[in-house]
Amino acid sequence: MKIWANSADSHFVEPMDVFRDHLPAELAERLPRSEKDSAGEYETIFVDGRSFRRKMPSRTRDEFLRTFPSPGGIRDARQRIVDNDGEGVWAEVVYPSMGLWNGMIRDPRLAREAARVANDWAIAEIQSVSPRLLPTAEISLLSMDDAAAEIERVADLGMRGVFLPTRPPAAVDLYNRDSWEPVWDAAETSGMVICFHIGTDTVDPTVADSQVVFRGPGGAVLNYVETSYGGQRAVAQMVTSGALDRHPGLTVLVSEGGASWVPFLGDRMNEAYRQHGAAVQPKLSMEPKQFLYRQVYTSFQHDVSAITALTGDGYRNVMWGSDYPHLEGTYGHTQKTLHELFDDQPVEVRERITQGAFEELFPGVPPVPVAA
Repeated sequence: MKIWANSADSHFVEPMDVFRDHLPAELAERLPRSEKDSAGEYETIFVDGRSFRRKMPSRTRDEFLRTFPSPGGIRDARQRIVDNDGEGVWAEVVYPSMGLWNGMIRDPRLAREAARVANDWAIAEIQSVSPRLLPTAEISLLSMDDAAAEIERVADLGMRGVFLPTRPPAAVDLYNRDSWEPVWDAAETSGMVICFHIGTDTVDPTVADSQVVFRGPGGAVLNYVETSYGGQRAVAQMVTSGALDRHPGLTVLVSEGGASWVPFLGDRMNEAYRQHGAAVQPKLSMEPKQFLYRQVYTSFQHDVSAITALTGDGYRNVMWGSDYPHLEGTYGHTQKTLHELFDDQPVEVRERITQGAFEELFPGVPPVPVAA
């Protein structure tokens, strides 16, 4: 039996000329672009007069990418639908690629124009291809008024989610500050989901390989694990600052970070809220864990513990994600993964994770085909 599933996590590679074709040259040349060295071992990311260099994935990764049909669903939304149909993936949230580096922009005007162009392109080239594809909107991180205006604009054009890095740029307040209120208000009013993707803490270009936290034995695994924490920190900031309390209609998605952390984090926040109550500000209308269970959704690829978060801890906002096309994702073995995860689970558990939570977060998506 083919298990059809909605995916709360995927990626799309924008064309390198997307800004050049729609902005004056003096702006376009400052927006994100990448250059690879002749050997293909390193990539340099350039943004707004700054840059950083990072090692490219191994040849195993290159061999993996060659399994995609040319030009492949990483760049062509119509081919994405073909790829997804083969894998049993139905609707999916789509994150940008070059847009992940917008946190390095220092000019508010540049940030505003970059978001507008990127979103118009995503609407035309991804969203318009199929209602099954839900691209996330980019916004300025340097002007909350510009960000709120862009949220309202793209919501009117049919976009459903807003991408935010798990940690804003150093010059911008963290998510527990009131300066973000215009963004939370605009997203809640427009019905837009705040979408965090793990591993998107804003890069410090003054530090070589600033994404690398650990070196030496175990470094590859340690750095991968480290990416998980950013989404947890962002959510904790929104909960404890009262943002989700003040905006009960605001929903949050943390993609690719698993789900079993939600009950644990809720317990830890509850303990602090209770045991250190004299020092806690602001006071909330209910315990922190309840906001997590009510307004925060999460996605995973392979984690068996994510299912236990639902069946054992009562956290129902668990969603699956393919992480297309990344190596840690499921492309090429999606059905094998889904069957290993859900063959021994009750039908209602499988359907809640593969369909129900997604449809609840993004109402109106086309229904998943009947399994056959």
